[in-house]
Amino acid sequence: MNVARPLTQVALLDYGAGNIRSAQRALEHVGAEVTVTTDPYVATEAAGLVVPGVGAFDACMRGLNRVDGGRVIGQRLAGSRPVLGICVGLQVMFERGVEHGVDTAGFGEWPGVVEKLDAPVLPHMGWNTVEMANDSELFAGLDSDTRFYFVHSYGVREFPLVADEFIAYPKLSWATHGASRFLAAVENGPLCATQFHPEKSGDAGLHLLENWVGTLR
Repeated sequence: MNVARPLTQVALLDYGAGNIRSAQRALEHVGAEVTVTTDPYVATEAAGLVVPGVGAFDACMRGLNRVDGGRVIGQRLAGSRPVLGICVGLQVMFERGVEHGVDTAGFGEWPGVVEKLDAPVLPHMGWNTVEMANDSELFAGLDSDTRFYFVHSYGVREFPLVADEFIAYPKLSWATHGASRFLAAVENGPLCATQFHPEKSGDAGLHLLENWVGTLR
């Protein structure tokens, strides 16, 4: 007898950055019960929080600040409660974003700066492979030649090392476009993020989202 898998409550933070519905559909496809919300309490208390992002770093930060996104993310991480960032949702977790001469503070969960990619063609739009981190949970079950869908002109090209024997170093996955090697994904305990769009990456993206949803309690 087949037993239905229980639904997982995921809050999808709506701060005006767009791309909400495709992320919602993809998460529901892999078994999550999704609530699209601007409510800080709902976003804080859900089993998992997804922070999407499309557009400019500065505009996304202003939208996140309007819905108290920094406090929500900080409280969740303090309690080891999972957060998944997508596209600009990855970028805002870093210290700063520099776009079109505008230098904007991010949430500073990770060290590093979001900057323009060095490539003859921008934006980096389309399918690309990823150098997957060893022992990655997000990419578990996916082959190294798997392609994911990217749409961006800016990225994090360096992740400064933090020497601390008591802190587990994040699992970093990379991709290359033009002359730029940039972060494609970061896994750091309860905080994970992808520069690509798993919700637009077909079966591979759904597999990754299913891996993440499977970590929720």
